[in-house]
Amino acid sequence: QTLLVESGGGLVQPGGSLRLSCVASGFIFDNYAIGWFRQAPGRERERVSCISGSGAGTNYKDSVKGRFTTSRDNARKTVYLQMDSLKHEDTAVYYCAAQWTVNSDVISCDQYDSLYWGKGTPVTVST
Repeated sequence: QTLLVESGGGLVQPGGSLRLSCVASGFIFDNYAIGWFRQAPGRERERVSCISGSGAGTNYKDSVKGRFTTSRDNARKTVYLQMDSLKHEDTAVYYCAAQWTVNSDVISCDQYDSLYWGKGTPVTVST
């Protein structure tokens, strides 16, 4: 069974930190780039970050650069999103998604090309 399961969301004050995890099963993890996406109420889903299958390459949405860091542990089939200096506007449900890539150095996380999705974990930034 192919699964992506997110965890680590919760309520945090502005300026605080959270670390999200995404654990995969049922597919060859190294062959997939993993993206973190988020969707706030009333807004479209947007990509936050992307990491290549090897973990060597990453990219980020401009508004989170310098605050969020994605990493992966292929032995554990897990991808992380470290979120620091959180802001009210980071409030959303966060999803991880897997996109097959031709080699493990490709950084490509398009929501329409992502084959597997988790069910999401909510993040609320509030006082």
